[in-house]
Amino acid sequence: MKIQNNLTYVEIDGINYPDFKESKQPKKQIGIWGHRHANYLREFHPSIYYTMLCQMTLAEYLETVDKHATELYDRLIKDFAEKQGVTEELKAENQMLWVQKMNNIANQVREIIFDDVIFNYK
Repeated sequence: MKIQNNLTYVEIDGINYPDFKESKQPKKQIGIWGHRHANYLREFHPSIYYTMLCQMTLAEYLETVDKHATELYDRLIKDFAEKQGVTEELKAENQMLWVQKMNNIANQVREIIFDDVIFNYK
């Protein structure tokens, strides 16, 4: 048994095979944006997806993508709401209008995230 690249290998008939049961890889927290990017890679860039999967770098990469997309989403929601005058006062006065405006903002921001992060492999 030998360890290389954070994987434990077992030798069988002179060939080293990864022993995935013994790997000490920490669990990564991948959210919705990371899963969406994984689906995109799997469907449109399968060689990249499976290479990263075999090299055990996919989870860390997806966690990074998810974190970046979540931070961008939160920042853009706040910026768009501020620019369009969607405030807590509007929420108190006219909840339906506030919900409509926030839904429109959320849809715009989702499209930006999809175009800039999810459908863009770097």
